[in-house]
Amino acid sequence: MVTGGSSGVGKATVKALMSEGVRVTAVARGADRLRALAAEVGDGLTTLEGDAADPAFAERLLHEVRPDLVVLAAGVPPRMARLDEFDWESFSAVWNADLKASFLFLKEALRLPLAPGSTVVVVSSGAAIDGSPLSGGYAGAKRMQWLLAGYAQKVSDAKKLGIRAVAVLPKQLIEGTTIGMNAAAAYGGINGMTAEAFLKRYAVPLDAEKVASTILTALCGGVPAGVNAIAVTGAGIEPLA
Repeated sequence: MVTGGSSGVGKATVKALMSEGVRVTAVARGADRLRALAAEVGDGLTTLEGDAADPAFAERLLHEVRPDLVVLAAGVPPRMARLDEFDWESFSAVWNADLKASFLFLKEALRLPLAPGSTVVVVSSGAAIDGSPLSGGYAGAKRMQWLLAGYAQKVSDAKKLGIRAVAVLPKQLIEGTTIGMNAAAAYGGINGMTAEAFLKRYAVPLDAEKVASTILTALCGGVPAGVNAIAVTGAGIEPLA
């Protein structure tokens, strides 16, 4: 199951999993994008329209689908502005969407629980490491997603559930995504350059497909069992303590 499966990293992950013959359920809020995704990838995909941050919806999904893998990639693009230009609603939007959905799915995966050997992947952000002063509460929410994966792993280990939780943190802006391009435009603007010029600061570009490939690498044993957070750049991956 992939939340936020109709765009960005979520969509790339759906396609990567299906290329390996995996049956996938893609979850997203927009029916039109889900229909477009289904038409693009063909047979083997189930789509479900709904809000991953809705507690009842999240609970029902895990109880009905019982996935072996959950990739939490759903989220809202943060408003790009200075701190003094936010109100609390816009500042906390990512807490009430991305982070809330991660909390709900991780909690329910442990309470249900999912089958031993299952994995929950939380797509966080490099902003959790370095901050992001032009995106309100985004960096804090992404840091909390990272922490949640660690908390969930401790519960799984203590209860001997055999469930793995992994946080994936793209450390550079993801080209071609709404969030990545909005951030590049904002940070490029305050540095007197275009979004395209700002992205060229990275020696090796990072796109959604590379992030999806990292997720598959983690699932296929490419990340040691004791590691529950990894950073990804255009050049590769590294474990995070």
